[in-house]
Amino acid sequence: MKNTKQFTLTAMFLAIMILLAVTPLGFIPIGPINATTMHIPVIIASIILGPKIGGSLGGIFGVISLIRSTVIQTPLSFVFSPFIPVIGTDTGSWKALIIALIPRILIGVVPYFAYHGINKLMKNKGQSVSLFIAGLLGSLVNTVLVMNLIYFLFQSDYAQVISKGGSAVYAAILAVILTSGVPEAIVAGIATAGVCAVLLRLLKSNKPRKL
Repeated sequence: MKNTKQFTLTAMFLAIMILLAVTPLGFIPIGPINATTMHIPVIIASIILGPKIGGSLGGIFGVISLIRSTVIQTPLSFVFSPFIPVIGTDTGSWKALIIALIPRILIGVVPYFAYHGINKLMKNKGQSVSLFIAGLLGSLVNTVLVMNLIYFLFQSDYAQVISKGGSAVYAAILAVILTSGVPEAIVAGIATAGVCAVLLRLLKSNKPRKL
């Protein structure tokens, strides 16, 4: 029964991710970078189903991001897809795989441990707060890692895209984190707290009782 519930919920989260990916709701263009809502089902899955399934769904998010960056090209597609030539070259870079996959996998891992850790510290008396912070951290780990990896792995190329140089490049990175990443994280925290509270309550009420 437990495996059936896990399979059903995993399929549901995957279906939501696919729906978001094929509609404008999944990736929202903001300047050279895309804001996203696809991390939200991954965060919720992490808390409800655990870090293994959450990490797997995060990996699928990364693959979807890679495919989308390859098919629907933007000025920064080369940082998410190794099939798009880096500026000034005829080939893509394998480093794009790191940016496309690693932060997205961690979206499905960090919230689980954050939720249980904070819940334990609060002695199970602040579930809503624990869920909100877990959602917040799950979203921020994606934005902060993606933007910093772009800076460290593609700094000069990113500078050309935004037409800035020197310290202004990292200032632009911080601007994206603050203006796009923080609002994304707050929305993710609110959505995680609302949806997970309901799902956890339903799963708890459906547990078989011992005779």
